[in-house]
Amino acid sequence: MASALRSTLLRQALVTPSSRLTTSAIPAFRTQQYFLRRAPLALQQATFQTSSKRAILPPLPQRMEGTVNDAVRLPPSEPSHGNYHWTFERLVSAALLPITIAPFAAGSLSPLLDGTFIGLIIVHTYIGFQSVIADYLPKWRVPFLRKAADWGNLLAVVVVGWGWYEFETNDVGLTEGVRRIWKAGSKTEILA
Repeated sequence: MASALRSTLLRQALVTPSSRLTTSAIPAFRTQQYFLRRAPLALQQATFQTSSKRAILPPLPQRMEGTVNDAVRLPPSEPSHGNYHWTFERLVSAALLPITIAPFAAGSLSPLLDGTFIGLIIVHTYIGFQSVIADYLPKWRVPFLRKAADWGNLLAVVVVGWGWYEFETNDVGLTEGVRRIWKAGSKTEILA
């Protein structure tokens, strides 16, 4: 809005020059007249907003049960999916903080601490992906995709748990692996 008003006022000043303008200011206005005669920048370049609408991912099927004035059917309440579930998620998240720092602050390389850390990471990621699946893939809308995502989440827990177990028992372990990665750039060897 302001730029349109400014350009309108500038055009009026160029069309009817005032007698107050000195001769030294008129050449500056003449160079601006060249730019005003050209097409505006908005017409020279097509912006993203003027492009055609393309549906990258089509919307899921829309289905409404009943009328818009009917009350929403609520699922039966279960404490394990309500307050207890939320409290457990917060406890797992809070427990990850000291367990993440403890091996590096104290210098401990305990397999028990590594196992606890790995177990909490797996539970934390499982709960996180479970929340994403529940929020974005409702059972009533896409039942097959929801079931496949739930089973995929469980499969990921098993595969990741097995991978962490192999890394912990047959290799250096989580905290020592992180320590080696962290200190990898600090040792510079001069090759002769």
